[in-house]
Amino acid sequence: MQIINLLLNPIGIGALGISLLIVGALLLVVIASSFRLVTQTKKYVVERLGGYYTTWGVGVHFVVPIIDRVVNVVTLKEQVKDFDPQPVITKDNVTMQIDTVVFFQITDPKAYTYGVDNPMAAIENISATTLRNIIGDLDLDETLTSRDLINSKMRIILDEATDPWGIKVNRVEVKNILPPKDIRDSMEKQMRAERERRQTILIAEGEKRAEILRAEGEAEAVVLRAQAKKEQMIREAEGEAAALYKVKEAEAMAIKLIKDAKADQAVLKIKAYEALAKVADGQATKLVVPTDITDLASSIMMAAEFAKTEPKK
Repeated sequence: MQIINLLLNPIGIGALGISLLIVGALLLVVIASSFRLVTQTKKYVVERLGGYYTTWGVGVHFVVPIIDRVVNVVTLKEQVKDFDPQPVITKDNVTMQIDTVVFFQITDPKAYTYGVDNPMAAIENISATTLRNIIGDLDLDETLTSRDLINSKMRIILDEATDPWGIKVNRVEVKNILPPKDIRDSMEKQMRAERERRQTILIAEGEKRAEILRAEGEAEAVVLRAQAKKEQMIREAEGEAAALYKVKEAEAMAIKLIKDAKADQAVLKIKAYEALAKVADGQATKLVVPTDITDLASSIMMAAEFAKTEPKK
């Protein structure tokens, strides 16, 4: 009977059609929104009827309405968490502020979702506790010079503590270490004094090196001057020897010419007189003349006779 009334009432049929269209559109929207596209860098943790069902990887997945629910979308990229400075006390009772940076990666989305409530707060608390324990075994100087040691110990401890939560701690870096102001002022003064000391040492070493270079230069100059003087003396001696050799060679040549010319006694007397005349033309104020001028000629004749009897070379 109701169907007949609907057929006879076009207005009622129109309302039903509109209702069906609305319901169909809503169903299409629900079905379309139930599809999930999971990218390479993410994981979806899915529950069915309130309990863990599965973890979706890369691809298109369908969420059954009302029955299934995506409870967590986990990124697989490495994440960086910069924690606020934490007050820590060294072994020698110096309070300082230290802040750390933790580099971590989620390796198990299920454990990360269900392992701990608010994983970032848990990592921060463990990081602060671990940092206090490590710094408590170091004094001030060791704390300031042992960044690598602190980083290594913190990474190992945090990695072990967060492993049940599906988190892998890759690296921990101590970003800043801030001692109290009075200690910082003292350290700055010490560093200034150290810089001045090093500068003084560098200046002294530079002056020392300059003196050494000057001394070496002077020593080399003395050696070079001595070598030059030696070379000069050698050349002068060689020149004098060469000149003396030429004189002796000329004298030998003159004697040889006299010998070859077979000069007689008259010629030798004439040469003796010529020699005496040259002596008289000299600048000497006194002149000694032999008592018998013939003695001079006799000497020249004796030299000629000696040249005649000299064996030939």
